[in-house]
Amino acid sequence: MISSVVAKRLVTGLCQAGWRPAVTGLVPSRGYRGDTPDDTRGDLIEIPLPPWDERPGEPTDIKKRRLLYESRKRGMLENCILLSLFAKRYLNTMNEKQLYQYDRLINEPSNDWDIYYWATEAQPTPDVYQGEIMDMLKEFTKNRKQEQRLDAPGLEYLEKEGQ
Repeated sequence: MISSVVAKRLVTGLCQAGWRPAVTGLVPSRGYRGDTPDDTRGDLIEIPLPPWDERPGEPTDIKKRRLLYESRKRGMLENCILLSLFAKRYLNTMNEKQLYQYDRLINEPSNDWDIYYWATEAQPTPDVYQGEIMDMLKEFTKNRKQEQRLDAPGLEYLEKEGQ
């Protein structure tokens, strides 16, 4: 049994933790690390996350459906809205190279905030994620037409495309 002080510190550390992928070279280390400003790291918890797996041979229509779902179901509302609207606009026009870049971008980093900061250009994008799709996402994020983007799009547009 752990004391209530230790339990409270552990829960507080987990709730305040930041998710940051440690990108070294082309293969990032994926994990969850609890950080607090006064942490001695004596009770460091590292939860390894499974590596991103490229899915060679996945049919394009299945990949697009999977990426649409993954664009809508994120760890934070801001990315749910941003990525689902981006997917609605561009996913059906992406070629295989672009689909690969988008898949890697939204599934490899373990921290949704990183993706958000890169898209909004609040932080520089690591070279491994920089490319045509990231450029498209950055431009989309600027919202030059000042569209109202308060919620993820409904799925009715999928029915119209299927007809």
